[in-house]
Amino acid sequence: MAFSTKIDNDQLFPVITLLDSSNDTQAEIYSFGALLNQFCINTSDVKLNLIDGFASPKAAIQEITQGFKSAFLSPFTCRMNEGKYVFNEKAYQVEKFFYPPHAIHGLVYDAAYKIESTEITETYASVKLTYTYDKEDIGYPFSFSISQIWKLEAESRLSVSTSIVHQNSHAIPYAQGWHPYFTLGTSVDDCTLQFTTDTKVEFDDTLLPTGKTFDDIRFVEGASLKNVFLDNCFHLASKGPHSCILSNNLVKLTIRPDQSYPYLQIYTPPHRKSIAIENLSGAPDCFNNGLGLLLLEPGVAITFATHYSAEKST
Repeated sequence: MAFSTKIDNDQLFPVITLLDSSNDTQAEIYSFGALLNQFCINTSDVKLNLIDGFASPKAAIQEITQGFKSAFLSPFTCRMNEGKYVFNEKAYQVEKFFYPPHAIHGLVYDAAYKIESTEITETYASVKLTYTYDKEDIGYPFSFSISQIWKLEAESRLSVSTSIVHQNSHAIPYAQGWHPYFTLGTSVDDCTLQFTTDTKVEFDDTLLPTGKTFDDIRFVEGASLKNVFLDNCFHLASKGPHSCILSNNLVKLTIRPDQSYPYLQIYTPPHRKSIAIENLSGAPDCFNNGLGLLLLEPGVAITFATHYSAEKST
């Protein structure tokens, strides 16, 4: 059987590796944060890890707020205006974590997940991780349960499916996303980016949406990232399917979110070694501007999914 899983329990938090021996592809998942730390494929010359990750779970614990690499963003995405919002005519103030003046990247990026199960078949290897947020932050006093399923399939295809359910007595506000940084073995300046939208969300000078959008056609047909600096959110049209393709002369990485992720956040850090490509269910500050904000009903599970595939450039 080509597919297998292994679990390293000798780390501060268990590390799960999904493997496909037919092409030597592997995905490394940390139970800390349920984050993707490696997605390795073979090119003609070397084995490349397409994720700008951490040296170890210990390093992830120490460094997670220094860029939030691969972090799961929940129950809000990106920035929340001064950590404040109003829901059902009551004001709330989030306490964790601030990049002044705004709260950023949700409340569970450092959660310790339980390994619920692993599965191996002829066509895939997967791991299911679970965590319950239990009102730890006074600014979000609504408990909910998370189920993350990472699945590695043939031809270097990797997916993550997230299910959320809660048992509060009323609907709760919610948004989520992922914050992976991708690297193709070269500088971002040597890469091309293409994605299926021409609609950019306008930001103010603190990177909060103004409520307006405008046309940005640069990446519809694909464009070089040389000397291009991005920290922007794009709105994907309601009609799919959607894709985002990052490529260079070594690798072509394709990201395909489903309809549950209608926003795409792109960030190029100053070091130019990697690029953050984030699938979001709601825009930054959606608890205040309503852009993609969801109201989750009690007892009704909702699922979000995105898919990654990698191949050698031709």
